[in-house]
Amino acid sequence: MRHGKKFNHLGRQAPHRKAMMANMACSLIEHKRINTTLAKAKALKKFVEPLITKSKTDSTHSRRTCFRYLRSKEAVTELFRDVSVKVADRPGGYTRILKTGFRQGDNAEMCMIELVDYNQNLLKDAKKKTTTRKRRGGGKKAAAPVAEVTEADTKAEVIEEPKAEKPAATEASAPEAKATEKKEAPKKDDTKKEDKGE
Repeated sequence: MRHGKKFNHLGRQAPHRKAMMANMACSLIEHKRINTTLAKAKALKKFVEPLITKSKTDSTHSRRTCFRYLRSKEAVTELFRDVSVKVADRPGGYTRILKTGFRQGDNAEMCMIELVDYNQNLLKDAKKKTTTRKRRGGGKKAAAPVAEVTEADTKAEVIEEPKAEKPAATEASAPEAKATEKKEAPKKDDTKKEDKGE
């Protein structure tokens, strides 16, 4: 009977299970994401997230506590040097589980578990979403940009008015231009007649 057995034993005895969790946690810290079965990923999430929280306080005691679980100096160094700096302002939820389908051999449900702050693609998407977000309401805030636009329009109108005056000045000189064209036209006719006369 399995009375009072709250967590998944994953079909292993305690020493084998602890060694497997330590190995998977070291791989996750080193590579930032690993592919595994869904049951193992859920067990790993419960195993590694308290260690990441522990790594936020960099002391000898917390390093030794993490080393007790991870059993790897390199993984502990990576955890305290890089990962703890990235997750310093995050109050939990350091990992994400993404289902990837079923394994071909035994149809086990597979997934990818990753550290949230290291997925660059999703972080870029999150930044794009925050920049394109629009806020509605707030009449005072909405009125201010309209006022700026109207000021810009008035400046544009002021700039356009002198341009409008210049064509008016050319229209006033248009009769003079027509007169010069008429004077030049007979000259052209005279030259044509001279050419015929020669």
